[in-house]
Amino acid sequence: MTPTLLRQKSPLAEASNQLRILRTQPAGKALAFAERLRESGTVILRATGIEVLQLNLGKVCNQTCAHCHVDAGPERRESMSRETAELCLRVLESSGIPTLDLTGGAPELNPQFRFLAREARRLARRVIDRSNLTILLAPGFDDLAEFLASEGVEVVASLPCYLEENCDRQRGSGVYQRSIDALRRLNRLGYGRPGSGLVLHLVYNPVGPSLPPPQPELEVAYRRELRERHGIEFTHLYTITNMPISRFLDALLRNGQHEAYMEKLAMAFNPATIDRLMCRTTLSVDWRGYLYDCDFNQMLELGVAGGLPQHIRDFDPAMLIDRPIVTGPHCFGCTAGQGSSCQGMLL
Repeated sequence: MTPTLLRQKSPLAEASNQLRILRTQPAGKALAFAERLRESGTVILRATGIEVLQLNLGKVCNQTCAHCHVDAGPERRESMSRETAELCLRVLESSGIPTLDLTGGAPELNPQFRFLAREARRLARRVIDRSNLTILLAPGFDDLAEFLASEGVEVVASLPCYLEENCDRQRGSGVYQRSIDALRRLNRLGYGRPGSGLVLHLVYNPVGPSLPPPQPELEVAYRRELRERHGIEFTHLYTITNMPISRFLDALLRNGQHEAYMEKLAMAFNPATIDRLMCRTTLSVDWRGYLYDCDFNQMLELGVAGGLPQHIRDFDPAMLIDRPIVTGPHCFGCTAGQGSSCQGMLL
């Protein structure tokens, strides 16, 4: 008998399908994001500069989180090459962009991670590592925390709840305890402790289809609970809204919650967030070197606007610093309530 071959969807086909879902299953008229922008006085959303060069180093990860908008995991193979990494560093050096933001997947699993971090620090740039924490305990990464500390890399670490049950429900069994162990290791090196100069931010995502609670109040609770339960210190807490993309979108559709969630985001649209949206000061680069307005657009294959440089090799600051931003229904996730960005709430 001839075996049946199962055809897997390509990343581009999957992104196109997700975008189709977002566009064809609207929750009423409120979902026309461009229309809501116009109503608030913003005819065209434009960048106001490039303060952050955010590199998504690929989809390889040692975890498979339920809310992951990247659809990252151990089975993925997409990973930035040395050639593309060197192109990004060339742009960083020539442009004067002050911050290099490394994300993934687990960005530390990319072979170019330390090269990028070290060279960017040599250029006196701020470097951010968006870590899932458990990678610090993975075999072969025993010296990773020490490397980060020696280079003064800022760590932004995902810890979606200070309670073990909620965290493991979103990120997998045993992840919470390994995350706590990793945080203790970072604390021992000085991360999160006043006067050390080593910044450790934590990131909260809601477990389900709801908006994050107010960031200042939740930070107080995180600080109290982590300090009393585990003796852990951190710099600040960021709250980030779950984006209706990839696995979280799949969960919404599976549970019949997509339309209600999109309506919730749209009805919480806050025009005061527009001036501080991260896409206005960030340029996102995928593992192949292609350019996007943000990491969320990247996962939907919504590249920067037509007529602009599409790849990092063609980087032209004069054309990109005030570019029009490509938007869609998912953008309501960043403008809901107090706003959401890679640096937490906007207001």
